[in-house]
Amino acid sequence: MTRTRRGLPARAVAALAAAAGILGLVVAAPPGETSPRTAPVAAAADNTATVFYWTKTKNWSAYKLHYAPDGGSWTTVPGVAMEAACTDWVKKTVTLGTATGLQATFNNGTGTWDNNGGKNYALGTGTITVKDGVVAHSDPCAGTEPTPTPTPTPTPTASAKATVYYATQTLGWTTVNLHYQPSGGTWTTVPGVGMTAACTGWWKREVDLGTAASLKAAFNNGNGTWDNNGGSDYTIGTGVSTVRNNVVTANAADPCAAAVPDTQAPTVPTRVTAAADGVSVLLTWDPASDDRGVTKYQVTRVGGSGGTVVTDVGSTVFSDTGLAERTAYGYTVKAVDAAGNVSAASAPATATTEDKPADPATGKPLGTDPRKDPIYFVLTARFNDGDPSNNRGGSQHAKSGNAANDDPMFRGDFKGLIQKLDYVKGLGFSAIWVTPVVLNRSDYDYHGYHGYDFYKVDPRLESAGASYQDLIDAAHAKGMKIYQDVVYNHSSRWGAKGLFTPTVYGVRDSQWSWYYDEKQPGFVYDGLTVDAKSGKSYYNGDLWSTAEPTGNTCLNWGKPTGGKSAEGYTVYNCQWPSPTSGMFPKDLFHQCWIGNWEGEDSRSCWLHEDLADFNTESPAVQNYLIGAYNKYIDMGVDGFRVDTAVHIPRTTWNRRFLPAIQERVTQRHGAEAAKNFFVFGEVAAFVNDKWNRGSVNHSAQFYTWKERKEYDADDAKAALEMYDYEQQQGTGNQPTSTNAFLNGNTYHAPDTSRFSGMNVIDMRMHMNFGDASNAFFNGKDSDDSYHDATYNVVYVDSHDYGPNKSSERYAGGTDAWAENMSLMWTFRGIPTLYYGSEIEFQKGKKIDCGPSCPLATTGRAYFGDHVAGSVTASDFSQVSSASGAVATTLQQPLVRHVQRLNQIRRAIPALQSGQYSTEGISGGMAFKRRYTSGTTDSFALVTVSGGATYSGIPNGTYTDAVTGDVKTVTNGTLSVAAPGKGNLRVYVLNGPGRIGAPGPYLK
Repeated sequence: MTRTRRGLPARAVAALAAAAGILGLVVAAPPGETSPRTAPVAAAADNTATVFYWTKTKNWSAYKLHYAPDGGSWTTVPGVAMEAACTDWVKKTVTLGTATGLQATFNNGTGTWDNNGGKNYALGTGTITVKDGVVAHSDPCAGTEPTPTPTPTPTPTASAKATVYYATQTLGWTTVNLHYQPSGGTWTTVPGVGMTAACTGWWKREVDLGTAASLKAAFNNGNGTWDNNGGSDYTIGTGVSTVRNNVVTANAADPCAAAVPDTQAPTVPTRVTAAADGVSVLLTWDPASDDRGVTKYQVTRVGGSGGTVVTDVGSTVFSDTGLAERTAYGYTVKAVDAAGNVSAASAPATATTEDKPADPATGKPLGTDPRKDPIYFVLTARFNDGDPSNNRGGSQHAKSGNAANDDPMFRGDFKGLIQKLDYVKGLGFSAIWVTPVVLNRSDYDYHGYHGYDFYKVDPRLESAGASYQDLIDAAHAKGMKIYQDVVYNHSSRWGAKGLFTPTVYGVRDSQWSWYYDEKQPGFVYDGLTVDAKSGKSYYNGDLWSTAEPTGNTCLNWGKPTGGKSAEGYTVYNCQWPSPTSGMFPKDLFHQCWIGNWEGEDSRSCWLHEDLADFNTESPAVQNYLIGAYNKYIDMGVDGFRVDTAVHIPRTTWNRRFLPAIQERVTQRHGAEAAKNFFVFGEVAAFVNDKWNRGSVNHSAQFYTWKERKEYDADDAKAALEMYDYEQQQGTGNQPTSTNAFLNGNTYHAPDTSRFSGMNVIDMRMHMNFGDASNAFFNGKDSDDSYHDATYNVVYVDSHDYGPNKSSERYAGGTDAWAENMSLMWTFRGIPTLYYGSEIEFQKGKKIDCGPSCPLATTGRAYFGDHVAGSVTASDFSQVSSASGAVATTLQQPLVRHVQRLNQIRRAIPALQSGQYSTEGISGGMAFKRRYTSGTTDSFALVTVSGGATYSGIPNGTYTDAVTGDVKTVTNGTLSVAAPGKGNLRVYVLNGPGRIGAPGPYLK
């Protein structure tokens, strides 16, 4: 497994540089220095390793060490003889040259071997012990030889002692060394002295300090991975100290002392509520507390024919499905801690189910590796209109100019998308990202990001026979996934139905009657119903009051503010939802306007007046959102694109929402589906650097990692603690990963132990796609700081921005588009195309101008006219028949280009899931990729637009997937001529030959 390389102590770097014969090495400045310095030129010196082997459990007649220095050759079998060292130990000192470690196995010389269960032993330098499979650094024979009687000396002053405990729970190290310097003394020889395993996750060493009162320290695993406290080393005093997650605790309790038994049960869960939805019941409750932490809850259901049912739940929300119709059920909840202590049962909550809905049975996600599926992104309401009866213009229909164009903002729908699934499949896409589907409520809400009822699909998108479930099922039937855009950060300006909806001041006078709908007793907003009198969609008739309502908390109700609207109308207090008016309860919604987009308030304030910011650290809000999105998981969606992910603390994602997603998918669809349920977040950053203005908390890659330390049990406090801690750690002490990179030419199993559960949109590549080469070099510069960049979602432009934060759709030209696509479809990550970009739809047009201009003039224009007619896809990238406008669309040069790119990518596993490297490659956008799994071993050499030379590659036969050209490599080198802008070459070792037919760019 790969681990974070935190950097060596300055002195250790210099020592290793000298030992390895490295000349002129630039090393980190030691404490007190502010700039790098150059290590002195040192004569080359050979490393040695003295290997001790435990014999007591073997009883062999002879012991042989068979080894290979790192990067070197193995000794001749059976290896070299080991010599007696002391009771139950043999040893052998070997010279390693410039290597910093060795691979080793042991045998008895006659065919009996110990090779660490088939993995061999990875050993470092210095003194090493191997005892029953455990590697450590110490001399087991030290002190066993007789020592001469010392000359009597005066009784010395008692030496100071330091007992050091080091935590490795988050590191995965199998051995630990302590490299230290008593104050006023000298450093130990690298790698230091071995520490002893004290208890699970803790290593211990007692140090004799003599007259010193403290020591400087760094820790390492004996194989080159160090923790030197971000370059500052640790200062440790006398007595017992612990070092955990870069924090030294002086005068600490022994972490390995026998724990006091936990006999205290958690508190009783409170505010348990049950609500029926058809034949399902949604149960929520407030978290219980415990002195050592609650680990789960037990939900007990009584009623119906099933008797008593107990279910373990990891969060504070539970959806009980598949119940009997019109039946009363009762529920109680108990909290359980890690020791198995169980609280008393909560007060009961009851609910009576309704009639079983007529909706189709729940779907099931396809559950395959998301990296195999290129994504086509559609604004559902603007893509294709299959049912004009659900078209709606909303309150801004005339003002926006849409009415004059007969172009209602809600125009496309699920029926229209279902009708054109073959168009998307014919392009070669096997995943569709749809904008949010929940019922929206704002003046201009066709895009879906102003959610109001998160438990209801917006009826302006559905039709008879074309529900959201129908779309999911239809896509799955064609082998295509549905990724649903979801919003956890905010609701509409009108709050969230079922959680909180504000009442505003309103008056239907001569100025404002156009804005406030007439009240209709019993009316429930659905976005679809039209007032017969006015001919408009109902918008706010149930949300305003002239008289101050009971329980109002808004300040200065109905009093004129002294201001005027743009039309010159009197503006009143409490006329619109606002975070600072007291209108929203602070336990459910935040109470401020955002001031600093890279500061902590970006997580806890409103982004816009139409977006009421959820207090996502509130259990009630968490329960509401988890319950809502469980519904769509149950319907079988294949993943979530997470809007405004950066505006929720990583701690809240990692503690609450991401585990709830995994738990629900596993519960409903199984572990394999959960493993491949694709969650990718929008962590917006509009700068061309690795970290967003130096703020790790606001950088995309930060959200792909688990937490590195424990924070307060209260989510709001934890969010602040995390922000402060990570800001102090800075950009230089963040997790790194090799999951996206080849080891030379070799694919290695990725380490997923530190994965948060969220992948991200590659904002840095997106910002630089004005030029493909810029995007390539900027993208790979950040890849070691993502958990696994092969899962990054990569696009040129979207419904928000073009490259370099442009507010227009990309207009770089057809050749540049082809080059961008060639890079996206072969480089690491998941290529994503915004609807219409395959024909440069609306290029150069402003992406969004709100209701101040018609949608037809923007990047969000209606696309249906270009796909009118019939189209049938026989397979991905294969269209068997097409007629009408869509047939013309399918002949466009970028359409043909993306079809073939999808064919090539789909046929070469290395281009889907492979790790990559640019080592040994000369050229511009050139790289090698490999993916190995079971019987699959796919190795590809790629160059985009320019020529390239690949050195140090495996010999063999390589075939270009674009031209079919065959090259035989016998000396580890392959050269490729420049194919031209937008074109590429993909030479595959033992490849399938040319894939697809030549086109306008791939030829």
